[in-house]
Amino acid sequence: LTESWENKDYLASHTSGFDEVTSYFSNFDARAAVKTCELDFDKVREVTRLYATSKSSLRYDLGIFMGRHSGLNSYLIVILQSICGRLCVPGGNVINGHMMPIGPNSDERDPKTWRTVTTNAFPVCGCFPPNVMPEEILSDHPERLRAVFVTGLNPLRSYADTTAYEKAFQRLDLLVTAELAMTETAALSHYVLPSRTGYESWDGTFFPMTYPGIFFQMRRPIVEPEGEPLEQGEIDLRLADKLGLIPPIPENLYKAAEESHVAFAKALMEYAMTEPKAMKAMPFILGKTLGKAMGSVHLAALWGMLQVAPKSLYKNAVRAGFKSGPALGEELFQQIIDHPEGVWVGKIDPENNFAEVKTEDGRINLHIPELLDEMQAIEAAREEVALIMDPKFLLILMAGRHTSMNANTLMRDPVWNEGKRACTLAMHPADADALNLKDGQRVKVTTEAGSEEIELEITDTARKGQVVIPHGFGLVYNGVKYGANVNRLTKNTHRDQFGTPMHRFVPCRVEAV
Repeated sequence: LTESWENKDYLASHTSGFDEVTSYFSNFDARAAVKTCELDFDKVREVTRLYATSKSSLRYDLGIFMGRHSGLNSYLIVILQSICGRLCVPGGNVINGHMMPIGPNSDERDPKTWRTVTTNAFPVCGCFPPNVMPEEILSDHPERLRAVFVTGLNPLRSYADTTAYEKAFQRLDLLVTAELAMTETAALSHYVLPSRTGYESWDGTFFPMTYPGIFFQMRRPIVEPEGEPLEQGEIDLRLADKLGLIPPIPENLYKAAEESHVAFAKALMEYAMTEPKAMKAMPFILGKTLGKAMGSVHLAALWGMLQVAPKSLYKNAVRAGFKSGPALGEELFQQIIDHPEGVWVGKIDPENNFAEVKTEDGRINLHIPELLDEMQAIEAAREEVALIMDPKFLLILMAGRHTSMNANTLMRDPVWNEGKRACTLAMHPADADALNLKDGQRVKVTTEAGSEEIELEITDTARKGQVVIPHGFGLVYNGVKYGANVNRLTKNTHRDQFGTPMHRFVPCRVEAV
């Protein structure tokens, strides 16, 4: 803005609220800010010029997320992209097409949006932040969380603050886990329901990164299950049925499901018009009727989704070669079933990516009042003070390190990492020298949440003043713990206003064992 590199035409045509936020950047000392970040100002200025004046896009990742100002960084990225006119344009950052939305628009400004009773946390895209769950369970509130159903997750290793989660889950009246393996969470549960693996189920992925095309593959089962595991959707269906969540279903709907999809669609519509409880229970009704005929609740769910898909998918499907009309959902379903390798179900219009912006005015809304106070408080002198470490915790732990030796916690047997330095604490040589530590020795890492012992790896891939531990370790297999559980060191209350864990800024100390 100081250099007048902003794209004025873009801002006028595609954004709203710019005038309300531009004053927050006036008189900002960019040179002092860059110095605080320990970067070269001239290089930063040149990269900024290139980004603002060229056909360019912005690549961002965990370096600026899950740390201080994580939520604000997401906001500032959109402002930067908009100022430079690099969002939703060819060569810039684009909105990928999708078959179905990943999550609903749960507007926290709407008073009807439910919030948690103890922490007043609001959902983001329909999901509540896991970091607040221990407090919601351990609360004395009469409506506190008392029962949890875990499906395909291992909170006791995957979420921040394992100690708080253990304490909370032990207080629950009921903990049920549907899982493929006996994870730490499953071991603590009152009931464990065996779920099928992705090799034994019909399943799909709904977030393809195949712009401008939209690709979808319904993976079919290729392995016969052993024992009595069920598709996850079948487990959900049976529980819903026993809980009385499914209204009575007439026999003709079962018969129509066996006859044809056309007959079933007609019978289903007639049933839904006469049964007031049908719409809320529709996924279960589909699973119980069409799922029975197809042999898979998941397949029935896919068929149902395609009949009521967003209008944007239908437009994109026609652009990809499908025929418009009332039978489009059925045609998409049949093509997906006939092609196990996957199908291009749609194509985004690359010349009109703004059609994917779903705000009320169709523009990028730059004025978000809830974030302005934090944004106004950002300036170099304050940041310098905030970055002064507590003498008890002089290093910053980054919880999470991406390597070829990470995996989800279903990989129980550690033999796949045998002979490798799979779980180590990465530390810069200068910090190791200052602490008189040697590569390969055992060290103890301590934070406000707890302590873990781990092997030290001295490497210049770690930044001075920071140490890094990978996620996904500290698993117990045949009674033996393998590696360090970094979430013993992360605190669930160490989070921003959205509940995002501060995994990239955990004050710690490291000592020889």
